[in-house]
Amino acid sequence: MPFATIGVDVGGTKVLVRAVDPARPALALAEHRVETPTRMVDVVDAIVAGVHAVEERLVAQGGPTVTAVGVGLPALVGAGGSLAYATHLPDAAGFEAGLTLAAALHHPVVVDNDANCAALAEATVGAAQGATDMVMVTLGTGIGGAILAGGHLLRGAHGFAGEIGHVQVVQDGRPCPCGRAGCWEQYASGNGLGITAREAAVAGRLPSVVSRVGSVSSVRGEDVVALASEGAPDALAVLDELGWWVAVGLADLVNVLDPAVVVLGGGVVDAGDLLLQPVRAHFARLAIGARHRRPPPVEVARLGSSAGAIGAALRAAGAG
Repeated sequence: MPFATIGVDVGGTKVLVRAVDPARPALALAEHRVETPTRMVDVVDAIVAGVHAVEERLVAQGGPTVTAVGVGLPALVGAGGSLAYATHLPDAAGFEAGLTLAAALHHPVVVDNDANCAALAEATVGAAQGATDMVMVTLGTGIGGAILAGGHLLRGAHGFAGEIGHVQVVQDGRPCPCGRAGCWEQYASGNGLGITAREAAVAGRLPSVVSRVGSVSSVRGEDVVALASEGAPDALAVLDELGWWVAVGLADLVNVLDPAVVVLGGGVVDAGDLLLQPVRAHFARLAIGARHRRPPPVEVARLGSSAGAIGAALRAAGAG
């Protein structure tokens, strides 16, 4: 009898539930999306409802039987799916996500960090296919990361490796929800773009966007991307600044890890070449010894916003 696994990706703005055939994981058998709640107990409810909705669609289609569920969470995930900490889900600390979800779903459940799931997917059927050493950087509301070294996900002593978004890049810089200041994600993420854009607007460096939205306080990162796509020089300059911040972090990661490829995922990369061109240009100059070596290519996640859910489904199938 054919079978499927379900992958769940909990992001900063959406929960994506996707059923896949592990033999052809890039093909969606059924999907369900909802906005991400702000409390962990509500996230659990959203996951359970989403999995049930996907299972019902599979049954209606005469599709395969679901055998397991994988869940990617933006958190420090310990053994058995116990959550140690989540920057954007304050009530997640100590939550037994694996046990709770397994009891609610009546399926085996594997819980992992969301960026680890995305990296697994991209290394299996995506932009890093065939690479044994890669860095995955997810540029979304914050920044997630995962490291593939020698063909294996680098997990660290407690399973918490890969929190690259909280590497400090500015001493006494912008405050971060993690409790520190100057973290990379405060400058190179979707939230970081919004902050940079409003700072530029206050300084009078973003007149086209302010004129479009009506006030400085209304400026968002999406507005910058929209005006940049129309060729507005001030919006393009802000995206170039974002690209520089992204490249600063990438260069540091490459200096430490020497990967074969860097894969960028997350909603921010939907800006396309408006962001990727400055990232690649700055990165080519910032990596140590850049004039005497060939820095690794910076590729866009081939699986797009579905990478996390696909990787979670692969984890459920035992591929991780």
